[in-house]
Amino acid sequence: MIGVFDSGFGGLTVLRALLNKLPDYDYCYLGDNARAPYGNKSDELIYSYTIEALDFLFHQGAQLIIIACNTSSARALRKVQQNYLPSNYPDKKVLGVIIPVAEEALRHSRFGRVGVIGTKATISSQAYEVELKKQLDKKKNKNLFNFSQKDLNISVTACPLLVPLVEEGWLNNPLTKKIIRYYLRPLKRKKIDTLILGCTHYPFLLKPIRSIMGKQCRVIDTPAIVADKTADYLERHSDIKDKIGRSRQRNYFTTDDPDDFYAKGQRFLLDSLTKVFRAKLGRI
Repeated sequence: MIGVFDSGFGGLTVLRALLNKLPDYDYCYLGDNARAPYGNKSDELIYSYTIEALDFLFHQGAQLIIIACNTSSARALRKVQQNYLPSNYPDKKVLGVIIPVAEEALRHSRFGRVGVIGTKATISSQAYEVELKKQLDKKKNKNLFNFSQKDLNISVTACPLLVPLVEEGWLNNPLTKKIIRYYLRPLKRKKIDTLILGCTHYPFLLKPIRSIMGKQCRVIDTPAIVADKTADYLERHSDIKDKIGRSRQRNYFTTDDPDDFYAKGQRFLLDSLTKVFRAKLGRI
């Protein structure tokens, strides 16, 4: 099966896109709601929480795991790939959301003026700035983009209120739009041509964000891109693809209250959400 891990509910947006793109595969979702948010934790603790989640999903039968959490992708993924996997699961893979999204943003940008919105933790990690520059420097990407390194101009904004607004279901509330407009104002002033949504909750605000940014700015749909890149990855790695079950099994786990997860997930994130089970990780 394919595992999807997030610190909370937001990763269900990625799972939904995967289900739309690759519906035949088996999936297992884990939300570490009991210890969310990850953003105010140390790198050491985030790494510890991440590998506990990965262990759980691998023991459920996952062959490939998508870390949908931007914080874990930014602050734990590299160590996971370099240390944890080779020592514990050398025949399995873990992917994040930052690399594919950064690459796609560069492909769509016309002038190299890229904006990023995210939680305080993701913005302070500078993960997207680092990855955008790295992707632009790669030799194989030299002819894919319309601008050079010297033209790249990255603007970032932390949007701490958007996650709780999404989780409370205030998607169409006029106050939510005012807050989004407030956060996006500095990016509009800088005339960015591409915007990265650096949090898995933000796709639920895609419509007002696109409306506010206008037609001159391409707003990247992170879940759709992650799903497309996952499909492409599986086509290029038949050794992983052939091990993933295709009985359309879906399992959902949370480290907190399953009933609460079901209610919020069913209402806001995933219409096809089935029964949710409690997962025990570490000391939880």
